[in-house]
Amino acid sequence: MFDSVSTSLFGTTDSAMASVSTPEFLMCCAASIVLGAACAAIYMFRHNYSKNFVVTLALLPLIVQMVITLVNGNLGAGIAVMGVFNLVRFRSIPGSAKDIGSVFLAMAIGLATGMGFIGLAVLFTIIVAIVNIVYVCTPFGKPAEPGKRLCVSVPEDLEFDGIFDDVLGRFTSSHELVEIRTTNMGSLYQLEYEIRMREPGLEKRMIDEMRTMNGNLKITLGRAPMAKEVL
Repeated sequence: MFDSVSTSLFGTTDSAMASVSTPEFLMCCAASIVLGAACAAIYMFRHNYSKNFVVTLALLPLIVQMVITLVNGNLGAGIAVMGVFNLVRFRSIPGSAKDIGSVFLAMAIGLATGMGFIGLAVLFTIIVAIVNIVYVCTPFGKPAEPGKRLCVSVPEDLEFDGIFDDVLGRFTSSHELVEIRTTNMGSLYQLEYEIRMREPGLEKRMIDEMRTMNGNLKITLGRAPMAKEVL
């Protein structure tokens, strides 16, 4: 039955499909499905995700495997493989670096299983899983203290230039005034700083000191906007 399915209507072709037996093909498919699920699990580990993307990620090795099996041995294989990789560019929503990396991992697994290197695909997936767990569970790549955005309201008659530098110098490891704007019909100024605290737990003391200097007007402290990832 498999022989009739894998025979091309166009006669002899350079595809490896015609020479693949039923057990071999099913073994590669099973490996792609299992390793695709493993790839999705690696992506989901301590990461926000959607079901649609996870299911697509799990199916991707099986799809790529079929493409590679069909073009294996053909001179156009290189062009076909590049076409598969370029599918990443057609995702409707721009992804994060981890999204794109997971897509390439799934494609690499599909390439390996499509060429029949099941053992290599398994070993590669295990290595990536271990390295991912190590990187996620350790402080690797994590800033010592997250950046914060400090907004301070001051009255219009207050000479605010450098007024908070002494306080910020004692409680932060770095601070920069990034924006000044008027508010409340021009009766107040709002200063926005990007800061990094010297250590956690100093926020209240810093704000209490600043309140005595700005007339007890509004002060807000929150997480700084994340820098956009350029892919």
